[in-house]
Amino acid sequence: MTTSVNSALLATCVPALRRIFAVLTLMVCLNLVISLSAVAANPPSDLLKQPATEITISLGNSANELKFEPNHLEMVSGKRYLLRLNNPSQLKHYFTAKDFADGIWTQKVEAGKVEIKGAIHELELKPGAEAEWVFVPLKSGKYGLRCPISGHTQAGMTGEIIVTN
Repeated sequence: MTTSVNSALLATCVPALRRIFAVLTLMVCLNLVISLSAVAANPPSDLLKQPATEITISLGNSANELKFEPNHLEMVSGKRYLLRLNNPSQLKHYFTAKDFADGIWTQKVEAGKVEIKGAIHELELKPGAEAEWVFVPLKSGKYGLRCPISGHTQAGMTGEIIVTN
């Protein structure tokens, strides 16, 4: 009799314990995702005080060659960067790296007397234009860079951005 009672009790308790364990696991994972999202949305103030590593990139050149100079960038996730973009050519160009832009936290973009905050996916620089982009890479990976203006990518206006841990 005792054995059959224990078996019946186990048969009803084990599925209930499995459900409770699954719910607790889900809650821990959800809490972790929310915490990481909060850090990405509100980086620690000491990160904002960290001096930014400056990288200067020319979109084209005075000879109107269709290229990024340099066209290979290496960064470390969690570090702050100041990307100085300039367009010395007679043509407008785009700095487009959507997948890279999706994996960073942008502090600000400054162009002229305008400061832009929030998600940025590409920047258009008209002839003679300059812009500064301050950001922190959050996701490591290898990302493509290109100017999507018709003919520019095909002519070699491409590059890569590598973010390591």
